[in-house]
Amino acid sequence: MTRMLASVLDATEAVLAVEAGADIVDLKDPGRGALGAVAPEALAQALAAVAGRRPVSATVGDLPMRPDLLAREAARTAAAGVDYVKLGLLPGPGLAECISALGGLAGEARLVAVLFADRWPYPGAPEALARAGFAGVMVDTADKSAGGLRRHLDEAALRAFLREAAASGLFGGLAGSLARADIPALLALGPDVLGFRGALCAGGARTAGLDPAALCAVRAAIPGAAAGRSRPDDQPRSMARSAG
Repeated sequence: MTRMLASVLDATEAVLAVEAGADIVDLKDPGRGALGAVAPEALAQALAAVAGRRPVSATVGDLPMRPDLLAREAARTAAAGVDYVKLGLLPGPGLAECISALGGLAGEARLVAVLFADRWPYPGAPEALARAGFAGVMVDTADKSAGGLRRHLDEAALRAFLREAAASGLFGGLAGSLARADIPALLALGPDVLGFRGALCAGGARTAGLDPAALCAVRAAIPGAAAGRSRPDDQPRSMARSAG
């Protein structure tokens, strides 16, 4: 089953996401970048508002590829009590060192790597992430003005990414300025998670507030109602994808 991740800014939006049936509530400040981190007090308030009804993830912010900084911010975010800590990783010579540094936290937190479709490729990244103890890996977009996920990676590339994630024992997710119209094609690839922000907001603007009608429309387009505390890494992994 594909789960719906709704990115929210604060406690009020977190409650809206739960009430609309989102499977995962993801704390992120869209005004501070692709993976902008919310303030610690906003994260604490959102966790209290969700009150254990859904898994909660949170981003650590758009950070440079410095192993010490990434590890410190990941530990800080994990200490807040979230279910998942999301970290944006850039390709290049520093990637392996950053993954290794973050591996020390894998026993304390479920780590989710976010790779960027507009910074592709990431050769061998899912396997390296799995060795370091990550729980999942998602593809997103770094430059929100440069178009959505499907503008940067075609169906074959996305299918290959999801298969590599599954083969490595990770859950695989897709995000990146996704629209409701993208959902049928992406569901056919069998992702574990589809993540949304702009499609859930008034006028489709990711920095606008959540729109309950838009939330419900996206939820209705993804089969399967929210199942409370169910997490994408709770389910047995299978290399058999619905896309064949």
